[in-house]
Amino acid sequence: MVIAACAGPGSPMGDLKISVAVWEPQDLSTIAHGQEGIGDFLAGRIVQRITEMQSYQAVERQELLKAMEELNIGSSQLADAQAQLRLGRIIGAQQMVFGAFQVAGSSLRLDLRRVDVASGKILKTATALAKAEDIDGWLSAADQAALDVMAP
Repeated sequence: MVIAACAGPGSPMGDLKISVAVWEPQDLSTIAHGQEGIGDFLAGRIVQRITEMQSYQAVERQELLKAMEELNIGSSQLADAQAQLRLGRIIGAQQMVFGAFQVAGSSLRLDLRRVDVASGKILKTATALAKAEDIDGWLSAADQAALDVMAP
């Protein structure tokens, strides 16, 4: 399980940036699609798009992994959203992006949701589609879903 976070100091204008942790999208596919481990790449792409927005700045995923190690938290303990939100509070994230993808037939569907860490309330959801055999399409779907889920 790989996670990432976006956080940063305020901009020169004094606006505070919202800190966001991004979790690796879960693979819900029931058929083999030949892209095992792609969730890490999708998470990286989502973080990249978020950090290109004025309101966010990425923090290395290794920092979150380090926090998990220091707190002696294993990936099995982070299987549910509530545990992930607790870790988000510990690392100072204000929001988290969770997601899942599924390959069915010749299509890929990527779903993301942005959640307020303090309340657990879903702030926004986004879905993007791609052709299952088109890896560039998968990355484009991650781009679009990230932009959509982070839009006001």
